[in-house]
Amino acid sequence: MSDPVPLTTDHPGQLASATPPAPVRSRRLSDRGLAVGFISPALLLLLAMSVFPLLWTLFLSFTDYSATRGGPAHFVGFGNYTAILTSAQVHQRALTTLIYVVGAVTLQTVLGFTIAYLISRRTHGRGVLTTLFLVPMMLSPVVVGLFWRFMLDAQFGVINSMLGSLGLGQVEWLTRQRTALISLIVVDTWQWTPFIMLIALAGLTAIPKYLYEAASIDRASEWFRFRTITLPLVWPLLLIAVLFRAIEAFRLFDLVYILTSGGPGVSTETLSFHVYKVAFLGFNTGTASAYGILMVLVVIVLTQIYLRYLNKLKEG
Repeated sequence: MSDPVPLTTDHPGQLASATPPAPVRSRRLSDRGLAVGFISPALLLLLAMSVFPLLWTLFLSFTDYSATRGGPAHFVGFGNYTAILTSAQVHQRALTTLIYVVGAVTLQTVLGFTIAYLISRRTHGRGVLTTLFLVPMMLSPVVVGLFWRFMLDAQFGVINSMLGSLGLGQVEWLTRQRTALISLIVVDTWQWTPFIMLIALAGLTAIPKYLYEAASIDRASEWFRFRTITLPLVWPLLLIAVLFRAIEAFRLFDLVYILTSGGPGVSTETLSFHVYKVAFLGFNTGTASAYGILMVLVVIVLTQIYLRYLNKLKEG
């Protein structure tokens, strides 16, 4: 029998080398760390630019704070909200805003869908026509307001010059109560009808052609195709476009500021322009903050009701 192999050795380094090395912690960031590192700046910017001003506005709406008055703000509870909701002036501005929103959005929807339907039936020149119609939407609202302000001028405007050449009388478009709000609706319609047209055109071009082919085989009329194929398939997308335009029209400010400044009188003073006057001309910051919170709540509530209608329409 051979002697057993001794467990000891004359070279201790050989035994140390046989043991596995200690694990080295990787200094590379994990996927979660990279995600947090990239998202954190944008999230902090969002909190600083959106969430914090909203919370600060909510706080100021319960105070009598004024940007020009020294001293601390005093807590007034729901006093600002009560004064706004019971004010006859606010009711008048709200009615003006409602008339403007309904008139402008309805006119834009009808014209936008009609233009999109006519363009979709063309096979040549569709891209050129679409680009030409999109030009007004690409302009700044301030530029559009100044452009139409010169055109609608009572003495030197192009519109009145054309009416005079046709033997018709001149119209005071921006200085009469009956025509000032109509002028605002027309200008807004000129600029934002291409938005409705673009979304409607996308929906029209996405309709499968085999539906129209089957209808033509059955000798269906043009009105029957439009009523049973075109309109039902485009209607949900058109309603989404109407929602976006209604929200934008509800907070209209720039066109009112450039064209009429809320006049004549207060006939074109929308809620957004009234909030501007309260905050930056009257310096009632607390009251203006309450206006802003109420407008946000109105938009949220109406949007939720509208979205529920869209969901029911989709399920049906």
